[in-house]
Amino acid sequence: MFTIEHEFDATIVTLIDDGEAPLQDDVTIAAFASVITVDQFDPRTGKTNTIRLSMAQLRDLQAALDLPEGSYRFAEAT
Repeated sequence: MFTIEHEFDATIVTLIDDGEAPLQDDVTIAAFASVITVDQFDPRTGKTNTIRLSMAQLRDLQAALDLPEGSYRFAEAT
C-alpha cells in the first residue's frame, strides 16, 4: 500500500508495509527539485534514517530496475 501527497515544494510518497509479519516501518520518499530523500524510522535506535539521492542517482536507480546484473554507465549526451 502507498500514499501520494503533493506539497508546495515536493511530492511525498509513503510506502506502507502491509505484507506478512515481520513488518517494516513506513518508508517516506520526498521528491524535491534537486534531491530525493528516503526516510525510515528505526525502532532499534529510535531515530529516522535518511538517504539523499541526486537526480542522476535516481535516474541510475530507475534504469537499474530494468537491467540484468552488471556494471553500467550512461554515455554523455552529445
